[in-house]
Amino acid sequence: MRRFLLAVALTLPAVSHAQDDAALAHARELLASMPIIDGHNDLPWEIRENPISMMDVAKYPLRTPAPGHTDFARLKQGGVGGQFWSVYVPGEEKAYGYARMQLEQLDIARTMIAMYPDELMLALSADDVERARREGKVASFLGMEGGHVIENSLGALRMYYDLGARYLTLTHNVTLDWADAASDTAAHGGLTEFGRQVVREMNRLGMLVDLSHVSPATMSDVLNTSSAPIIFSHSSSRALTDHVRNVPDSILARLPANGGVVMVTFVGPFISQPMLDWQATLEDSMATLPEAERTREARAAYRLRHPRPEATVADLADHVERVRRIAGLDHVALGGDYDGTSELPVGMEDVTGYPLLFAELIRRGWSDADLMQLAGGNILRVLREAERIRDRLAA
Repeated sequence: MRRFLLAVALTLPAVSHAQDDAALAHARELLASMPIIDGHNDLPWEIRENPISMMDVAKYPLRTPAPGHTDFARLKQGGVGGQFWSVYVPGEEKAYGYARMQLEQLDIARTMIAMYPDELMLALSADDVERARREGKVASFLGMEGGHVIENSLGALRMYYDLGARYLTLTHNVTLDWADAASDTAAHGGLTEFGRQVVREMNRLGMLVDLSHVSPATMSDVLNTSSAPIIFSHSSSRALTDHVRNVPDSILARLPANGGVVMVTFVGPFISQPMLDWQATLEDSMATLPEAERTREARAAYRLRHPRPEATVADLADHVERVRRIAGLDHVALGGDYDGTSELPVGMEDVTGYPLLFAELIRRGWSDADLMQLAGGNILRVLREAERIRDRLAA
């Protein structure tokens, strides 16, 4: 009997491993037929800032292993068939010139897409996603991050749309003259009247309103104003991780009426409460030191004494399931924030990681139809509805 129990025990890890392999193989097979459309990747900023390239797209390796999280081989391995490339401009860069930097970021992204026509296709509509898929290319949308770039001008907003921008994150980390940011002091209690005009003009253009980075009051005001579905391009559940960048359940519960989606992000402190708490304790510890001693070395010494907790694929899956539970299956998608963070779940450190999430959800009982909605079906529906409302308003 003891010999039998020992034999059973020895086979259990192999059985579990086989199940894991089966789930992962199924995830890869599924993503080959319905590739992911991801809401947020900061590759244009990586090209701008990396010492290899310093804004020169031709110098940044995409056909060979890139120094960051993203290159063509890894996009294929990860099952990515559509991407909103973030053309991010920091809200703190006012002296440089918001509009100047925004035009440069749009130029970097559009140059990248034009330079690799065998791999990327500029996407301006939902139909372009289908066309890119047929041709084996990554449908490449452009998403502006931070409404400061319109410099309080609806005319600038319209010109950015003409240059290809298909969403605008209303704020980044800075409260604007017309909208409160999540990470800054509130000044308006949400949107001002001009802020509501911005939302209505975006509806008229067919540009998606992105509520990642805005305060809960701004989220609520936008939901009261927008006639088109909204998105959160890279946010997670605040009920699970109490980060100001995440979405409260009260807002999730309003999404079915609006039709929008939360594109769950992979950023560690947004999906792991222990990781967020560790980060807060680190900052509190640094605040006790004289300013001259708050150095990189001091932070490294703290990390040696107090190792950072790591986010996991299971943490990420919990956030996906929370959004599904409160808002519904139709209202959840993915926004990894690759090349915009170094704090990613273990095993998902670059764009090859998506199948691990899908395998985890398969093990939790998600059907193929459910996963296809998560991968791209939901955001495609939002794009088509925004286009339908644009056409209705034009008529």
